[in-house]
Amino acid sequence: MNKLLICLFLLLPGIAAAQTPAATATPTYDELKARMERFEGRLKDWPGLGRYAEANSKLAAPAKGENRVVFLGDSITDSWKIAEYFPGKPYINRGIGGQTTPQMLVRFRPDVIDLKPKVVVILAGTNDIAGNTGEMTVEAIENNYRSMAELAKAHGIKVVFASILPISDYNKNAQGQQIVRSIQRQPSKILALNKWLKDYSAANGHVYLDYFSATADDQGFLRADLANDGLHPHADGYKLMAPLAQKAIDAALRK
Repeated sequence: MNKLLICLFLLLPGIAAAQTPAATATPTYDELKARMERFEGRLKDWPGLGRYAEANSKLAAPAKGENRVVFLGDSITDSWKIAEYFPGKPYINRGIGGQTTPQMLVRFRPDVIDLKPKVVVILAGTNDIAGNTGEMTVEAIENNYRSMAELAKAHGIKVVFASILPISDYNKNAQGQQIVRSIQRQPSKILALNKWLKDYSAANGHVYLDYFSATADDQGFLRADLANDGLHPHADGYKLMAPLAQKAIDAALRK
């Protein structure tokens, strides 16, 4: 218990600094304990290699003619009930909440290449902008995108690069405080990365999946009817995204 208290004491300044103006309520002991345990788990397995290790070991090789697809991403992918939105399709979810592109790059082999898909759908970048694993330049994020695409190409896997979704400042938390997303996830960086993804995909024979245009309102924010927290789509958001993803997958399979 003393060790736990010491860890919590050491974590308090960082936790307080990381809070946005919309989330300044003092966390409880149990909340701090849960956060510390999450931080400890992430330190032990920073890229999240253990998350899908058992599922990967039990997954059979693709059947002859099977158009297996892996969805690689962060919490937006992690929360997506792929089997529900793509019934009967051999699509595999390999999203992990909170992840950034360097973490996905480390687990790209076990969670993508070794599963032998025909297509990988990569949705990443919003947590890089937010600094989840430290400050990152736009160029560094682009380099991680490029490395994943090159690995996929070397193994005969078609690449679909999904745009980063817009964010919004429309929603409030349970305490009635506004959730401000645009401070950590600057819209200008989202636009810059999406432009790069579109141009890079066109230049290298990949498919660009434009979620942004379909989910943004006239202010460039995530439509209020598609999310409850300004970041993560809810069921209506995924309902809109699914046919766009399928169209992109079909285009990649035709290449």
